[in-house]
Amino acid sequence: MTVTRTELSGRMSQTVVHGDTIYLAGQVGEGGDVTAQTHHMLSEVDRLLDSVGSSKSNILSATIWLADIARVDDMNTVWDAWIDPANPPARACVESALVTPGYLVEVMIIAAKP
Repeated sequence: MTVTRTELSGRMSQTVVHGDTIYLAGQVGEGGDVTAQTHHMLSEVDRLLDSVGSSKSNILSATIWLADIARVDDMNTVWDAWIDPANPPARACVESALVTPGYLVEVMIIAAKP
């Protein structure tokens, strides 16, 4: 089975496609608060999924890390407006220190090719 990688850097690929499964690297967003960062982060997810022929309707699993779990409602407001309500993925959301102090939210996605 073929493995295709896109947007490679020395450290990682932004997407890896193996068969009909798509793996996205952890995505973070820009902005001064969780709401802005979540909007930007999810637009990157849309862009990356589109670049490999998929969409948010095909997300199988999402893992979300928040630097401050007290901001989960802010993140969920953006997530709930973005996600396809007919096809919600399995999801986990936890609090964790992120690699760069300015990042407040990060998501890792596994999706299917339609």
